[in-house]
Amino acid sequence: MPRRSSRASAEEIILEAVDSVVERASAGIARAISDILAARIDEELKAQVARAMGKGRKARAPKGRGAPRAELEKWVADRRARRVPNFVIEQTGLKTKKQIVLKFGDNATFEKGKPVPKAK
Repeated sequence: MPRRSSRASAEEIILEAVDSVVERASAGIARAISDILAARIDEELKAQVARAMGKGRKARAPKGRGAPRAELEKWVADRRARRVPNFVIEQTGLKTKKQIVLKFGDNATFEKGKPVPKAK
């Protein structure tokens, strides 16, 4: 029978060192994974609760709606104009952009609180 040497081989020393490093690293990795999973599960549960609570009513604002319309102070009757503001309708008595352009001309400027521009 061959005699065992009291000295450990290089391979055994390396294996022992690697084992301790792997053991510590795996514990840290497992802890990090469990923290990430716990956070993700919490987020999912909160989202599900929010959806369940909001079933009977709308949770979001309707699409296609930007900021609320601001009160207009000045309006120009040009090709890009979309709607006639109420203060112009009150000043002129005309309801459509076409009628206003016929009476006052293209690019007629109306300002709130100021007199109506001259008719053409």
